[in-house]
Amino acid sequence: MFCVYDLHSHSTASDGTLSPRALVQRAAEAGVEVLALTDHDTTAGIDEASEAAQSCGLVLIPGVEVSVSWNRQTVHLVGLNVDPHDPKLNDGLQRLREFREWRAVEIGSRLHKAGISGAYEGARALAEGSLVSRTHFARFLVRSGRVEDERKVFKRFLVSGKPGHVPGEWASLEEAVGWIHGAGGQAVIAHPARYRMTRSKLRQLLKTFVALQGDALEVVSGSHSRDDYINMAKHAKDFDLMASAGSDFHCPENPWIELGRLPRLPEGCKPVWQNWNLTGQTEVRSQLG
Repeated sequence: MFCVYDLHSHSTASDGTLSPRALVQRAAEAGVEVLALTDHDTTAGIDEASEAAQSCGLVLIPGVEVSVSWNRQTVHLVGLNVDPHDPKLNDGLQRLREFREWRAVEIGSRLHKAGISGAYEGARALAEGSLVSRTHFARFLVRSGRVEDERKVFKRFLVSGKPGHVPGEWASLEEAVGWIHGAGGQAVIAHPARYRMTRSKLRQLLKTFVALQGDALEVVSGSHSRDDYINMAKHAKDFDLMASAGSDFHCPENPWIELGRLPRLPEGCKPVWQNWNLTGQTEVRSQLG
């Protein structure tokens, strides 16, 4: 039997709109059997999600999505099966969160200069006390009626060359892989087809990642097309990387991305979970596939 994995999701600990508990409950209702909570630059929601998973009959994989600066571009690494209390991992993530807070204030200041007042305060309120991301600014601008949807907010205000853009100063690729491995986890390049990279630049990233002993590529993602699955599967095979699958779920309001609504990995991929021993965490409802 095919087991339903979703190894990339977000809660209110970062920029999701569901609490860790509510996220796990929704995943279980959607038929997900193995879920990874991978909030941006924090593991704060893992303990709550783990407790919820025990009552839902679901396996919770502790994870994180680490922000990385590589070759003057932001990329993301998902860490799977990390120790959420690892000191070095948390010290590194704390540094990234401090930058996130500074960036949020700076975005608010730049938007104010562009004629949009109260953006930082609005984004901070939507963050419910957790870290403030660009997504919170996007939600604020949509709710305030300035832009029709969040994608347009990014295009008009938050990407390079636009009034609210602030360049990222994140972890290096080497640091991020080191933090994840040091915490006992596997390092996965998240949603690779989303990055604005030429094929040669993406393969340069993969070559560097492999040299750092990175583990896997997110072949199946909620933001990937069918052609992307095929292309990313080929890259994974070429570089002898394992393949991961995750929806990158953030909120129920987005009907295009739902927990567990993912196809199987393309033929020939080596699943990132192939050597996982889930016995003793929570009974999986069907045989691992």
